[in-house]
Amino acid sequence: MSGHGTSLRAYVLTRLVLAVPTVLILLTMVFLLMRVAPGDPIQAALGGRVPEAELEQRREAAGLDKPILEQYFEYLGNAFTLDLGTTINDDRSVTSIIVENGSATLELSLTAFAVALVVGLGIGLLAGRFRDTSIDFGGRMFGIVVYAAPVFFTGFLAQLLFSGTLGWLPSSGRADPLVEFEINQVTHFYLIDTLLALDWPAFWDVVLHLILPAVTLGLLISGVLIRLVRVNLLQTMRGDYVEAARARGIPERRVVLQHAFRNALVPVVTVAGLQFAILLGGAVLTEQTFNWPGIGAELVRYLNERDYIAVQGIITVFALAVVLVSLVIDLVNAFIDPRVRY
Repeated sequence: MSGHGTSLRAYVLTRLVLAVPTVLILLTMVFLLMRVAPGDPIQAALGGRVPEAELEQRREAAGLDKPILEQYFEYLGNAFTLDLGTTINDDRSVTSIIVENGSATLELSLTAFAVALVVGLGIGLLAGRFRDTSIDFGGRMFGIVVYAAPVFFTGFLAQLLFSGTLGWLPSSGRADPLVEFEINQVTHFYLIDTLLALDWPAFWDVVLHLILPAVTLGLLISGVLIRLVRVNLLQTMRGDYVEAARARGIPERRVVLQHAFRNALVPVVTVAGLQFAILLGGAVLTEQTFNWPGIGAELVRYLNERDYIAVQGIITVFALAVVLVSLVIDLVNAFIDPRVRY
């Protein structure tokens, strides 16, 4: 037992150490990619709108007048302290953008991920349990359709049906403007803030605004999980330990859920975690479709404005988020499957 504990600690420490060069490589790539674009970013963002003297001041404030190597190490130091600079166009702290708009993206992503897990694991389990039946065929077809459907097209159809035709749900935004104005933003997560204030009408309004974008994005992600759960469940159902459980007279439902399904989830955890990382970056199209004020929408806006500092800071956070999620996936896999540690 102590050997297992030692191997787990060694694995965790190894992954933590390996995360450092991974972060450095990603940050270096972000730094280089932001500087291969031709032209002066300050000139591109503000040229023709402010005097040349002010443009030069802006270049100095952004550190663009320094040697490239000095800019690189300064960027690394700021990234590790989460000092991501100030936007060129509106003098807004990039860190404040991450806190305020990133919470909207994270709230949407977590809700969509919950939808994806419920739908993906549920339909995948049924499809694998009732192989080659109409349930299996329907589950596989559903998974293919939702995986192949473009998010913006699905979003527009959902808006047209549930908001335009039926009038059941709001078509865009995080909340009604009057409700949003009255929310006391403690955490910047509207669901949590309205719950803390025990403001049930505002909470329900936030939930209604969240349903369409979260379900749309969650269903599209669930297509990957449906197929993965089904395939792995079919493999584990052929295992010797499953046959042994059946031979002992254990009911089929328990055999599927406690033996086959549990072991089938080991590879699913990795893919599900990576899908969540994709959600954080892939919510951009959903935010644009549903006018969701998340970090993806801000990224698109600053790209259009050619605000180099804002874009660099937001992409840096995306890169760090992917590394963090990957690290958590590896650690969870180590706890679930002891073979990962060796």
